Amino acid sequence: MTSTDTTRLTGATAAAALALGDDALILSHRLGEWAGHAPVLEEEVALANIALDLLGQARILLSMVGDEDELAYLREERSFRNLQLVEQPNGDFAHTIARQLYFSFYQHEVYGELARGDGPFAPLAAKAVKETAYHRDHAEQWTLRLGDGTEESRSRMRAALDAMWKYTGEMFQPVDGLDGLDLTALEERWLAALTGVLEQAGLDLPQGPRTGAWAAGAGRQGLHTESFGRMLAEMQHLHRSHPGASW
Repeated sequence: MTSTDTTRLTGATAAAALALGDDALILSHRLGEWAGHAPVLEEEVALANIALDLLGQARILLSMVGDEDELAYLREERSFRNLQLVEQPNGDFAHTIARQLYFSFYQHEVYGELARGDGPFAPLAAKAVKETAYHRDHAEQWTLRLGDGTEESRSRMRAALDAMWKYTGEMFQPVDGLDGLDLTALEERWLAALTGVLEQAGLDLPQGPRTGAWAAGAGRQGLHTESFGRMLAEMQHLHRSHPGASW
C-alpha cells in the first residue's frame, strides 16, 4: 500500500482515520521490535511482513488527516488515539501472539464491514482485509501450536490471553466517524471466532473483566498505559533529533 492520491478528511471522519491509523502505526512499531529477537528465522520474516502491512495501512490513514510524518513523529502522547491493546509490550512470544489474536480478529471484522460500504475507507479496507486475513491466520496457527504444545507453552499462552484480555473491551466502543459499524454484531462474530480457535487449542476464553484501570475507550480518548510513553520516545527519537532533515 502507498499513501499517494489520498483525500484529506475533516471532522468525525478524520478522527476515525486517526484512530484506525494510530492502531496500525503503533502495532507496526511493536512488531518491529521483534527484529533480531524472534524465536525462529521464519518468524523474523512473518512478523516483519505483518508490521509492513500495518505500516502501509497507517500511512494511508494518517495521510487522510494530514502530513503522515508529522502525525507519527511530532505528536505528544495524549494526541494518539490508538487502542491500549496495541501499545502493550511484546513480552514473551505468547504475549505477542495473544495481542495479535485479539486485534487481528477485530481488525479483520472492521475492515470487512468497511469494505462492503461506500464510505471514504472502503477502498483501503478492500485491500487491507486481504492482509488482515493473513494476520488472523498467523495468530490462529500460533495459538493452536502453543495451546496444543507442551505444558510450558500452554501455560504461557493461557497467561498471555489473561493478561491481554482486559484491553479488549475498548475495541467495541463507538468511534466517531465509524457510525455505520454494527459493533454489537461485530463483537458477537469476534467472540464466536475467538472461542472456536481457543477450543481447538485446548484453551479457555478468559473470564475476567474486559476493561483496564480506566473505562474502556481510554486509548481513544488519549489516555495510555505506562509503557506507551517509553515506546513513543524511542519511535520519535530520530525524527525529533534531526528536524527537517532529508535522507
